[in-house]
Amino acid sequence: LHGSPLTDAGLALLNPALSIHPSLVALDLGDCMLGDEGINLICGLLPPDGAKSGLKELTLSANPGVTSKGWGRLAIAVAHSSQLRVLNLDYNPLGDQVAGMLAVAVASSRTLEVLDLEGTGLTNQSALTLLDMVENYPTALRTLILAENNISPELQQQISDLLSEGEEEEETEAHEVTAREKNPWICQNNSSSQMVLMTSGLGDSLLAETEM
Repeated sequence: LHGSPLTDAGLALLNPALSIHPSLVALDLGDCMLGDEGINLICGLLPPDGAKSGLKELTLSANPGVTSKGWGRLAIAVAHSSQLRVLNLDYNPLGDQVAGMLAVAVASSRTLEVLDLEGTGLTNQSALTLLDMVENYPTALRTLILAENNISPELQQQISDLLSEGEEEEETEAHEVTAREKNPWICQNNSSSQMVLMTSGLGDSLLAETEM
């Protein structure tokens, strides 16, 4: 529906069908002339943990009629959504106040992996809040887009580096789990995080034959 002059009234007409759709996972309402009432309806598509299935991807780009009150309501819904993974809010006049609310929502969310805040009127103040969130709190976030904001390249790079480190650590942990499942010679030492490789002469021979 991107670019449709939907307005809050139009979304209200569609909302009953959207709410009961059995397999709706992505919704693009960018540039649809929405306001706070429209955001309230959208929050109903982001049910809290375990309530029912909900959106995994939501796009609300370029809806300048939404106020900080509406964005605050959305932030609460995002924090408690058990399914949302991608949220695109680019080209909305959010500012640092809304960015702070979104940082709290992201820190609370266990599923949100991508947040697009391109061209949303943010400054270094927002970047420092987001940097603190990424550095000090566990989060599922993997991609944070901050282009076309009044944010220094250095801060953007620090945030990007931290997100990359988190992703690499998860990949390493996943590989270690896979290795333990596939290789019975490897066991986990409960007293430390070090991996212990236990082999015998027979095991070495088998490994050598496998490599050949």
